[in-house]
Amino acid sequence: MKTFSSSPFMPGRRTALAALASLAAGGALAQARPAAVRIGYQKSSTLIAVLKLQGALERAFAPLGLAPSWHEFTSGLPLLEALNLDNIDLSADVADTVPVFAQAAGARLTFVAQEAPSPSAQAILVRADSPLRSVADLKGRRVGFAKAAGVHYLLIAALDQVGLSFRDIEPAYLAPADGRAAFERGAIDAWVVWDPFLAAAQRQSGARVLADGTGLASYQRYYLAGTGFAKAHPEVLGVLYAELEKTGRWVKAHPKEAAALLAPFWGLDAAIVEQANSRRSYAVREATRERLSEQQRIADAFLAEKLLPRRVDALDVDLYKPTGA
Repeated sequence: MKTFSSSPFMPGRRTALAALASLAAGGALAQARPAAVRIGYQKSSTLIAVLKLQGALERAFAPLGLAPSWHEFTSGLPLLEALNLDNIDLSADVADTVPVFAQAAGARLTFVAQEAPSPSAQAILVRADSPLRSVADLKGRRVGFAKAAGVHYLLIAALDQVGLSFRDIEPAYLAPADGRAAFERGAIDAWVVWDPFLAAAQRQSGARVLADGTGLASYQRYYLAGTGFAKAHPEVLGVLYAELEKTGRWVKAHPKEAAALLAPFWGLDAAIVEQANSRRSYAVREATRERLSEQQRIADAFLAEKLLPRRVDALDVDLYKPTGA
């Protein structure tokens, strides 16, 4: 029987097997996808929305061999529930109250960054024709708001200031879209909400402010990660922090361009977006224990109203320290 020797045109068995192995490996690499960093956000997550719309995190994560995976939530509480269950890796900004509820549920959180206070970016609203003229007039009234959101604490603090408690009102836990609908049809007497929903209600329906957070609730927003993810991927936190800091400066320096970018994403007029953005600081900074001091007051207020199942040590969290900070 004639045999064929190895030649440049007819590979031998070892060469053929090596070539097949090389082709298989190449095919696997060609089909591979970058690992995803799962990011949870809300419509009101301004800086994350800008990063998403501009594709900035896709570019920033690319050198790490990563890509962002986007997951939208209606409000902060379900967002951090997903973080606690390891269904997402990073949380876009949530109001200062939300981590307290997550901690009460046993979540181990890492505070990646903090936005400096924006107290006027949340408020208690009534309709233009409402007879209610002060927070004291809320006694016995039905008030709508998102549970565990920053507005939840604002309402507690505002009631306390006029000698009322949470038991003096009828609370209605409503996500922003449901709250707006209930507010406009008169199903609730007052609505406590944050920007951009606040600015939209003011400009579109003439809603009147009974009180905002000034002197009551500083309204700081936090970017968070599950501690397990934070320890395993500090380089991801570093990239995210740098991009947030840069984007916060850009939004404040270019209000009209930022409003034009966000308006179609939010489904709002650019003028409404610009008004909302004017009330937010967007000053991204390191979350330190000193800057978390209000968190314990928030936790204790919720506990006093029997809205938390147990006392929370608000400072029992992990903190990310940006490089050079």
